Amino acid sequence: MNSEKESFQQKNYIRKFLFYRLSQFVGFLLGARFFVAALLTFALYVSTFFLFNQEESFRKFVFDFRVHGIIFCTVLSILAGGIINQFYDFEKDHIVKPFRTRIQSFIQQKYFLYVYLALTVISLGVASFISYRVLIFFVVYQFFMWFYSHKLSRILILNNLTFVSLTLYPFFGMMVYYQTFSKKVFLMAVFLFLILLCIDIVKDTLTKSVDKAFGYTTIPNYFKSKNTKIILISLLIVTIAVSMKLIAKTGIEGFMSYYFTGGLFVMIVCIYLLLNSSRRTKFLTLSLLRFWVFIGILAMLLNGIEGKL
Repeated sequence: MNSEKESFQQKNYIRKFLFYRLSQFVGFLLGARFFVAALLTFALYVSTFFLFNQEESFRKFVFDFRVHGIIFCTVLSILAGGIINQFYDFEKDHIVKPFRTRIQSFIQQKYFLYVYLALTVISLGVASFISYRVLIFFVVYQFFMWFYSHKLSRILILNNLTFVSLTLYPFFGMMVYYQTFSKKVFLMAVFLFLILLCIDIVKDTLTKSVDKAFGYTTIPNYFKSKNTKIILISLLIVTIAVSMKLIAKTGIEGFMSYYFTGGLFVMIVCIYLLLNSSRRTKFLTLSLLRFWVFIGILAMLLNGIEGKL
């Protein structure tokens, strides 16, 4: 009887131990925003090979270790940025993201900081081996990631512009690396910038009261609901104009032409949802815009494969 009881207690201890370790692992992934980093890495590889890299063959691209090194540093920087951001937003996330905060509570905050420092040092170390210009590029990137989390995320308009700019910063770096400057690439960058800006502002409308309580001066808090709606609809109309310019003037074709044509209808649907403003329609708008960004990555991938065949 005692042996059965000991066996049961041992199994129960093992289950608790495994659950605790699994919770720590999941908490770390959520704290570092691993899944966001994975999506951005995928987008970076797709855009690098199919948009910025116009001359190299696939074989040459695979063995271009400078490019892989830059992307590796980018991934580490994004993970580090996610960690330092959740460190500064920890109290706010208790209310906005209670499930994620609960999972993260299995790991002490000091360990997140240790990982942040390790990722930063490794990223800059690898960058220094590539070239001093790449090192400077990532020093600037990581400094502004920290400065955004520490200070800029609480400043009106700068918070949105900085967040979107930091999201696009690695893509700008690849564009400079390959010296791919064209009207088409510029308009595509503007299109993506506007969509990401709309996503960030809509996200702020959903956390309006919490942001105000913790001292984050956002567009919804400062300009109130009616003016925020006008700003968002204006940005979506400009996005429609950029899409039409891309379709009509740049000779874009294949899946990307279908993507930007479909984007006209997506933006119109988003405008309709914002006009009928409620928490549910705002959430639908946010989900639809995020989904359309992901569809854009797939469209670029399919368009690139079609062009390479």
